[in-house]
Amino acid sequence: MEREKKKVIITVGCEYGCGGPALAQKIASDYGIPCYDRDLIDDIIEEAGFSKDLLDKAENAKEIRGRDLDVNPKKLGAIKYHNLTDRVVFLQRETVRRLAARGSCVFVGRCADHILRHREKCLNVFIYAPDAVRLNAVMKEHNLKKAEAELLIKKSDEDLHARYKQVTGTYRGDRHNRHLLIDSSLLGIDRTAKLIEEVAAERFGITGAADIEKTPVPKAPSSPADSGEIAREKAAATTAAPTKPPVLSAEMGA
Repeated sequence: MEREKKKVIITVGCEYGCGGPALAQKIASDYGIPCYDRDLIDDIIEEAGFSKDLLDKAENAKEIRGRDLDVNPKKLGAIKYHNLTDRVVFLQRETVRRLAARGSCVFVGRCADHILRHREKCLNVFIYAPDAVRLNAVMKEHNLKKAEAELLIKKSDEDLHARYKQVTGTYRGDRHNRHLLIDSSLLGIDRTAKLIEEVAAERFGITGAADIEKTPVPKAPSSPADSGEIAREKAAATTAAPTKPPVLSAEMGA
């Protein structure tokens, strides 16, 4: 008799420059399941009618009052929102919940550990690294001088803390919100991923990828006629609801 497939949901929060997104992608690749990061989730929210600029302001925990001129009124209706940041955050929460409901996946940041805290089966991981390791990684990856990298890390940490506090009311990296806190510099990306997978095997009762319930990855639409999964997520999120430096995109919202 074929074994029952198990749903596996892993959230990976991280400090900027510690390799969290690469680690999450490695786990998702090993398991053959989707990895949802800021860019993919923002694509879904943009399809609901929000401008990229508005998403970036919400990302930095900035309050936006009044109606954003770039919001498509045909998609969102005639209601005016006192605080559009709340609207964006609500849609981000709903998108994370709906993606988790669809099947197995790995989330990078997006406060997913808090948003999914009531799920019985979820593995929440936080990845960090010593400051010197993060500094060297950011300098090397983005070809920055030491002072530039230090400023970027400082700005990223401030934004991440502010956003997590805004969305959850708690503190990013709080051990009470996570099952595992791991220094990625101790074992490196691949071996840290294997360590998390060993814990996941116990947590979810799986022996490998063959035991996991698979989920198709939604892709950004290439045309109005080819809207695919994102259009369906957009419609669901919209119905349910009451210029960023590229270097920041991968790890924001941890």
